[in-house]
Amino acid sequence: MSESPDTRSLVSASSQLNLMEVGTIDDKEFDIPQVDTPPTLESILNELDDEEEPFVLEDTCVMSTDNMDTHSCDTSSLASSDSGDPAHLKRRRRTVDANTSVHGSVLRRSLLKGISAQIVSAADKVDAGLPTAITVSAVIAVGTSHGLALVFDTNQALRLCLGTKTTGAEFGAVSALSINHDCSRLLCGFAKGQITMWDLANGKLLRTITDAHPPGTAILHVKFTDDPTLAVCNDSGGSVFELAFRRVMGMRSCDSRCLFSGSKGEVCCIEPLRAPLDFRDHPITQYSLLAMASLTKILVIGLKPSLKVWMTFPYHQSDPASVPQLAWQFVAVQKAVNPILAFCKGDTVHFLLVKKEETGTIHVIKQRQLHLSCDIISLCWINSRTLVLVDSHEKLHVVDRPSQEVLETLDLEQVQLVYNSRHFKSLATGGNVSQALALVGEKACYQSVSSQGGQIVYLGTKSAHIMTLRVWRERIDCLLKQEHFVEALSLAWSFHEGTAKAVVGLFGDPVKRKSVVGDKMVEILFQFAEYALKKCPEHGKIQVMEQHFHDVVPVLVDYCLLLQRADLLFNQLYSRLLENTVAKGVFLESLESYIVADRVGHLTTPIMKDLLAHYHGNGMMDSLERCIVHLDVTSLDIQQVVQVCWTNHLYDAMIYVFNSGMNDYVTPMEKLFAVIGPPLREGRSLTDHQVVMGNKLLVYISCCLAGRAYPLGDIPEDLVVQVKNQVFDFLIRLHSADSTDEEEVFPFIRTLLHFDTREFLNVLAMTFEDFKNDKQALEYQQRTVDILLQVMVDNPDFTPSQVGGLFTFLARQLAKPDNTLFVNRKLFDQVLEFLCCPDDDSRHTERQQVLLELLQVGGVVQFNEERLLALAEKAKFYQICEFLYEKKHLYDRIIDCYLRDPLRKREIFSYVHNLLSMPSYSVEERQSVREKALQHMKDLVDIDPSKSADVVMFHFADNVQEIIAELNNDELIFKFLSSLLEPREGRRFQNTLPLQLELHELLLDLMCRFAPEGLLSFLQNSQHYRLEEAIQITQKRHRSEATAYLLEQKGDVHGAFSVLLEMLKDRLCLFTAEGGTGGGAEGQRCGGDDLPLTRVKESLDDIISLCVRSSHSLDEEQRQVLWFPLLEAMMASQKLVKEPNAKHTSEVLKELTMKVLNSMSSFIPLPAIIQRILQDPVYGKGKLAEIQGLILGMLDTFNYEQTLLETTTNLLNYDLHWSLAHLRATVMRGLHPRQDHCNICLQQYKRRQDSAEEIIVFSCGHLYHIQCLQQKESGCGPASERQQQWSCYKCSSSHGGKGGTCIELKRGRTTSLAQTRIASAQKDKGAESHRKVLVEATLDPQQEQAWDQLRCLYRGQSKLSLLTELSHCYNEKAGPLFPAQGLDQFQLKLAPPPVLED
Repeated sequence: MSESPDTRSLVSASSQLNLMEVGTIDDKEFDIPQVDTPPTLESILNELDDEEEPFVLEDTCVMSTDNMDTHSCDTSSLASSDSGDPAHLKRRRRTVDANTSVHGSVLRRSLLKGISAQIVSAADKVDAGLPTAITVSAVIAVGTSHGLALVFDTNQALRLCLGTKTTGAEFGAVSALSINHDCSRLLCGFAKGQITMWDLANGKLLRTITDAHPPGTAILHVKFTDDPTLAVCNDSGGSVFELAFRRVMGMRSCDSRCLFSGSKGEVCCIEPLRAPLDFRDHPITQYSLLAMASLTKILVIGLKPSLKVWMTFPYHQSDPASVPQLAWQFVAVQKAVNPILAFCKGDTVHFLLVKKEETGTIHVIKQRQLHLSCDIISLCWINSRTLVLVDSHEKLHVVDRPSQEVLETLDLEQVQLVYNSRHFKSLATGGNVSQALALVGEKACYQSVSSQGGQIVYLGTKSAHIMTLRVWRERIDCLLKQEHFVEALSLAWSFHEGTAKAVVGLFGDPVKRKSVVGDKMVEILFQFAEYALKKCPEHGKIQVMEQHFHDVVPVLVDYCLLLQRADLLFNQLYSRLLENTVAKGVFLESLESYIVADRVGHLTTPIMKDLLAHYHGNGMMDSLERCIVHLDVTSLDIQQVVQVCWTNHLYDAMIYVFNSGMNDYVTPMEKLFAVIGPPLREGRSLTDHQVVMGNKLLVYISCCLAGRAYPLGDIPEDLVVQVKNQVFDFLIRLHSADSTDEEEVFPFIRTLLHFDTREFLNVLAMTFEDFKNDKQALEYQQRTVDILLQVMVDNPDFTPSQVGGLFTFLARQLAKPDNTLFVNRKLFDQVLEFLCCPDDDSRHTERQQVLLELLQVGGVVQFNEERLLALAEKAKFYQICEFLYEKKHLYDRIIDCYLRDPLRKREIFSYVHNLLSMPSYSVEERQSVREKALQHMKDLVDIDPSKSADVVMFHFADNVQEIIAELNNDELIFKFLSSLLEPREGRRFQNTLPLQLELHELLLDLMCRFAPEGLLSFLQNSQHYRLEEAIQITQKRHRSEATAYLLEQKGDVHGAFSVLLEMLKDRLCLFTAEGGTGGGAEGQRCGGDDLPLTRVKESLDDIISLCVRSSHSLDEEQRQVLWFPLLEAMMASQKLVKEPNAKHTSEVLKELTMKVLNSMSSFIPLPAIIQRILQDPVYGKGKLAEIQGLILGMLDTFNYEQTLLETTTNLLNYDLHWSLAHLRATVMRGLHPRQDHCNICLQQYKRRQDSAEEIIVFSCGHLYHIQCLQQKESGCGPASERQQQWSCYKCSSSHGGKGGTCIELKRGRTTSLAQTRIASAQKDKGAESHRKVLVEATLDPQQEQAWDQLRCLYRGQSKLSLLTELSHCYNEKAGPLFPAQGLDQFQLKLAPPPVLED
């Protein structure tokens, strides 16, 4: 093929345009010198650059697009609007930095400068059009909007220009491209539906296919399969076709077969499985799999050996505008390599594994899905573990599939992706596509992304970019260039451990890989150390320098230890850090955490020397001690360390050095005893520091005797017995090494006993547990016990608690079955006498507790119980007495112990209750306790009346009268009965007490005397009293409020009113006689129940409440009998007002009178009230000024009630209207048949041409021929009745009913809600059928019942009765809101709503 003029112009233009990478460059990173005049953007763009660029170039770059035509794009980039915003660039850069801190820069983005330049040149120079599609194989092919296909080689040189602008004008833009596996053929699909095949070896046109699919649709996809004679295409009609290429007798042809019709669901993406060269023999490839993505589901079909659908998978619910994506990849799963299909629509990526079993069975297995919070518009595999996704905001996400972790996010906004919207809308052929497909096409960029061999190419409107994974060294070097040493080390360590993601370029076995990465990490560590020393601020605060090295040195130490390169750390790196004093100090301090964690166990001599000097010089003695006890003792200068430890009281470190370095376990004890011994012998209290030393000594002795090293680890096995013997020999020494004449014998045991007797004995007890058949150990055991008895018995320096603790310890040792100790039994008797000494009242509780513990040990310790009991009673050791009585089963005497013990007497109730409730005690034992409790019931009530009542209710219900007689104290009886008769939860026998009425009446009488304030509450809550007797009691005790309440309960309202009225009159007389004392503002501020005015108000409130409660059940005349005497009493009291506060008292009384009038106005007509007021001389004078407020208040009340009535009526009218309108709107909906056939004869009603037919559609959606229903329903009575009783035969059968009979109406869903008849007539043969729809809508009985309930609910009289009660004065005027007779005659004939199954 000769080179065309268009091709020559493209090649020449490519050498005249240079593309500059634009990015943020750090001067320090690249060591760029300063210049006087920085170059301008125009000068850079005008520089010539003729060298050919390789196929894969350096990092991400941005192409200058100043001179490009930005108005000629089909669909502009979504992110191009903010590409020049500085704030946006900062935000993006910060996001990338956050990602690199974990995985580094995973993806290398490079601009294909040569291809980009020639694309722009072709558009400008020869009018080739803008790029529309791209595909990658051994070459890169780019399609243009003017129908040309530009083919570039791996050096980005233009190799072929396929097609002409003439054919472009005829075929339209290139809409799809595909290259076969051997890179010999190129398929081009066009916007007007044609397909061409080109020979890539010579640029010859081999085929022009115009009839492979329906005309008028654009080619969306065209793809080669692994078979070079087979391809597939997808058009804008949503159909998929197979293209089979033939060559017979030199003639090339193409056979087309429809694989999927767009009428069944539009396919917008196809992807055949194309195997790499290594997997061409995979058993799955013989089926030539094809994945298709429609708008609703995924289909996987096999083209060979015959067409077969392997799987369909519906999408989950997603945005209709989301773009379906498909991508195949061969992945190693469970030691076998099989293809995996990744697909998505929206934000979730699904994975399907296709595998063939040995039996030949094909399985499609769903794998774990991946969810991202973005709308995905592009999906590609870059290797078998990593996917590259692009979202609708043009953000590129690199995702590791096994871990589902997003490794990196890049912004593609400056790529300005080409979108395929024009082709999806088929604008070149008139736009005859569905709205759904056009909506998906808004974000479709299928032809702008192509992947091949671990590389992904993205096509922009004026450039092409290629993405590849960086090799592992490059990822590390990217971080090092940015001086991110910590992140670089972290990433390198993940490569070392095999936990990194998207690893490229690291080969060999694990040992070799670790070695290679380890060498790289050592190199980074040296660079990091040099960088830290170089960047250290020379001037400024010391804290700034320390913080600088704190960010560096621990990282160096950590990675050296992880790499097991202590030699590197302690030699090369430490010698380098020694140059800076601050760095040296930070290094030594950072070692502490690693030493304590046992990650560093040995230090070189110079470092150990520097460590001691630094910690000692800075006062970090606690840190030094923690380090010493974890270090190997061979690396220590023992003499220097011991001196430092003893001087600074580092006893843990000193013990460790003596034990581990010199196998000396005795000297540390001597030194610790020297600290705590002198003050204990002198009787002085120990300081906090000395207490800590004493505790260390006890723990140290315990560890030595148990075979454990102090403070951590274990003693060597060959030294365990020797160490135990040395410790015992030391403890039982008669005198210390530097003893004086005043020193007592056994100073060490004596010191430990004085320091903490109980803990020292616990140490011995744990040690004695390990002594079995060791003769030497048993001798030490007996010797130690003898010394303890010799030191403590008859020694006034020890408290009873200490002596008792010793004998408790001995008793436990003697009780062991393998005991070999010998202890004189007389010593226990001496201890008993000592503890029970009645002359010593000090430490009473302590001595009793010690003796109790000694008795509870049991075993060989036996005492004379009679003597012991006598001593305990004499010493008032009631717990000891209880212990002995319980042992003898004398449970009744235990009650006396509780009663005598002031600290435990409240526990007697639970004891009595538990003993009487448990069946494990005999009848005689329980009876004795019962009798004892009855004898002391008065004492029990004195202690706690409430708990006494509980015990009586559970166990002594029949003895209540006897208990009351024994109490013989009215106030005590009142407390007891109050608790006994108080209703509480958990009282199972509340109503089973004998003489219950008499008890309540007795309590009522006592309450009148001792607690009158709770009288009314008691009467209201209790029902266990007789009214007559209760009235007599309250009258006898002059409790008027209670008497009135009881009379009201009896039904004597007037009697109750009279009692309260008399009480009110008395209080009014007292109030007026005192001249209104307490009625003023000051008196009200003082408050108090004893004030006359307060008592008047209380009485008035009580009597008004009584009148209000009673007026509802009385007629008007009876109401006046109640209210008018009250009114008269209030008005009469005003005549009794005397000086000196006559005016104020009158105002108060008038205010109270107004309160009475306001209350009675709801029950007494207004004229009657006014007439009675005017008859009174107090209000009858003047010009009605006094009652003006009363009348106005009554009018306001009337207006309020009238407004409330009108508002409520309007609300009821609105609710009823809304309900009817909603019901009508609901039932007017049409019915939608679920099937097109009768559910009895199963014939389609549309196809019965023999005669006119009528069908019935039920609300459930099922339809029937009326003739079929009549046959089924025959036998149910006349035809009219059967029509009213028709029901859906299918639904009633599924619910257990029988077809053909009249089913029950309560089956709401199976009962017919509507019966729609449809009649159709056939006019003539071949003519179109016309159906006349006649609807007969009636209410079935169930609907009528529901309508009656709704009608009754909104009937006026029942609702208005609640409102008319507000004002009895207008009962005659208030009528029903709706006439009942009108509603009863009202009927609707409405079509019911359809009930559709889910």
